[in-house]
Amino acid sequence: MLKIEKLNQYYGQSHTLWDLDIEIPKGKCTCLMGRNGVGKTTLVQSVMGILPTKSGSMMFDGQELSKLSAEKRASLGIGYVPQGRQVFPLLTVEENLKIGLSSRRDKVRTIPESIYEMFPVLKEMSQRRGGDLSGGQQQQLAIGRALALDPVMLILDEPTEGIQPNIVQEIGDIINKLNKEAGLTVLLVEQKLPITKKVADQFIIMERGCAVAKGEIAELTDDLVSEYLTV
Repeated sequence: MLKIEKLNQYYGQSHTLWDLDIEIPKGKCTCLMGRNGVGKTTLVQSVMGILPTKSGSMMFDGQELSKLSAEKRASLGIGYVPQGRQVFPLLTVEENLKIGLSSRRDKVRTIPESIYEMFPVLKEMSQRRGGDLSGGQQQQLAIGRALALDPVMLILDEPTEGIQPNIVQEIGDIINKLNKEAGLTVLLVEQKLPITKKVADQFIIMERGCAVAKGEIAELTDDLVSEYLTV
């Protein structure tokens, strides 16, 4: 579904992505792993058009993304949950969710009931401001906002960061449901091994802007964890 070839990105004079080649297959949950600062967030922000790229190709369902605006990429059906959630703190939960509707391909402008069924707390707090929610509730809101555009692929950047354990478990269950039952392709940026092994079909490990290891999740060995993931 998403094929990236020879992708290069710079931050000032720093070369942050080096001829990066990765492929995210349709219908699978792929976990992008690596220590802090290796380029994971840079990669997903490049895919979403938030950061410019120097060279390379990013093909999504056969369409080149490089020349498209961030808004156009979302309208192709790529949902994005950024690191740190980034909900709009002064807008209500309902208003935050409606922002996600603006990129829907079918022009539907009402919040799907399925989002409230998945995250009942969002319906209960629909008139509360986003900034008044707990961290876990904000993460559910961020995922709900991404789902509001009816994506075919969902990118989640560190969705369990700073979240209480019971909500981490719930987020893992939601990712499994979206991927295994609804057939949504998922690219998950995550460092926590328990949730990775629970939800992912395959993994990609990054180091210094390059993909250094990849495979089925059962092939994520203790040696790889020790070499590339252990702090």
